[in-house]
Amino acid sequence: MQFKLSARFGIILALLALVAGFAALTLSPGSQVASAASPRSGNLHVTKECSQYTLLAGGFCTITSSNLKAIDVGSTVVYAKAFGDPVPGVLDTDVVLQVGPGNTAFGHCYLDPAHQPGRCTFNGGTGKFTHFHASVAVSTQDGVNFGWDGTYSFSPRD
Repeated sequence: MQFKLSARFGIILALLALVAGFAALTLSPGSQVASAASPRSGNLHVTKECSQYTLLAGGFCTITSSNLKAIDVGSTVVYAKAFGDPVPGVLDTDVVLQVGPGNTAFGHCYLDPAHQPGRCTFNGGTGKFTHFHASVAVSTQDGVNFGWDGTYSFSPRD
């Protein structure tokens, strides 16, 4: 009887080890199965053109390219505060990325032209941006065209 119980126990342990090994494999960062259950994420590269930006609250820039399908060309970034408020010569403001009706991302940008790159972070929004997160470095060559380079993710719903 001792042998039969030990054999069953060994089989159960082997099955548990097999299940645990499969779970570890499917949850590893490089696995294909894990990517289906993980948040969508990757590198983010966006360019925006700011020739119409007035430096005032409500001013905006227009997206001219994006490697993320969720951010359409022609979308706008609207700035809540004026350039220089509260620190002269610095942009330190909340922003709204407006992609279309019901699809906005909420963020904050800090840009000191004397100390580049600047930084924008996004956390949530509405519509397809409800679970959006991004952190990008902001750079410019000419003061009109700007680049965002960083990372993004879409968290899974709880």
